[in-house]
Amino acid sequence: MSRASGSGENLRVLRIITRLNIGGPSIQAIALSERMAARGFDTRLMHGRLGAGEGDMRYLLTNPTVARQMKALRREIAPLHDTIALAQILDALRDLRPHIVHTHMAKAGTVGRVAAAIYNRTAARHAPARVVHTYHGHVLEGYFSPVQTRAFLGVERALARVTDRIIAISPRIQKELTEDYRIGRPEQYHVVPLGFDLDPLTAIGESERRAARATLGITADAAVVATVGRLTAIKRYDLFLDTARLVAERHSHVLFLVAGDGELRAALEEQARANGIADRVRFLGWRRDLETVYAASDVFLLTSRNEGTPVALIESLAAAVPGVSTDVGGVRDVIDTDRVGLLAPFGDAHALANQVHALLADHDRRRRMGEAGRQAVSSRYGLDRLIDDVERLYRELLH
Repeated sequence: MSRASGSGENLRVLRIITRLNIGGPSIQAIALSERMAARGFDTRLMHGRLGAGEGDMRYLLTNPTVARQMKALRREIAPLHDTIALAQILDALRDLRPHIVHTHMAKAGTVGRVAAAIYNRTAARHAPARVVHTYHGHVLEGYFSPVQTRAFLGVERALARVTDRIIAISPRIQKELTEDYRIGRPEQYHVVPLGFDLDPLTAIGESERRAARATLGITADAAVVATVGRLTAIKRYDLFLDTARLVAERHSHVLFLVAGDGELRAALEEQARANGIADRVRFLGWRRDLETVYAASDVFLLTSRNEGTPVALIESLAAAVPGVSTDVGGVRDVIDTDRVGLLAPFGDAHALANQVHALLADHDRRRRMGEAGRQAVSSRYGLDRLIDDVERLYRELLH
């Protein structure tokens, strides 16, 4: 399965991601690189440096030789460093001579695809590489000013012209990119849902839940509402804390867990104090044992302004913890029925609190929703399915 175009040589893939910070894109890039290497692909993963306060997911690398860090590649716009990163990627292209260049995230998608375009212009000396880019979401809503957004949109439209295939991780994201933002042509797109190793989460049962609460020092009678992610503006943890205040007014034994870290932590801790719930909110920081957080929880609450496909929500459902979320981005691709979770309009803390209260007040409903959610995500977001989908796309593209 790993031979390139019937040539008898292993298919070579250069994968580029902005950084391996906490989040779904990093999990996907690492899993794709290592699992495809195990299938016989000649694969290399290039990644940039983390930003200040960001969690590091390089601990997931079981084969560090697959990955190479470029310290010049970073999230922010930095012309000097971006030029150095471009040169480093060009060197890697000339060394590996890949059949496929696959970029992930906005910055790597820009620098990596420009490098691939330059490399392919010298195709008289080598076979051109096919270029693939994955939109794990996009930065065209809720991130930047209107002027900046228009500039980024122009860049994305130009880059689409040097891209052979564009992967959207959900039909909703594909629709936004093609119809709302007019990036690329519809025939360039291929929807490939996310895929994860969900086995540690689907294995969680009652004994694991008791053990998790003991580990975190949570009593059996507490109602626990959790969230997981980077403490950054787009995730709107201020809305989470406003919702928490309203829920706490109705439930005397409710506890809120915030697993993650970031530049907003100090401000959020201050908001929790101002909301009078500092003793109800635990900021756990970055944790590698997220299965412990999910296992200890009764409800998962997501309050983001924008989402691609929300990884933490998928994980919570795999752990049989029903979710409540703002109705944004690709959330409806995960919570596609009220059998697995509940939605509320973005910005409406009262509506979110009502949904959380409805679940905390009904144990049997939570249990049914948890079981339905686990079944739904296990069938849709498995890791083997992801690897098969991407390998099939590569081979179709090369043929």
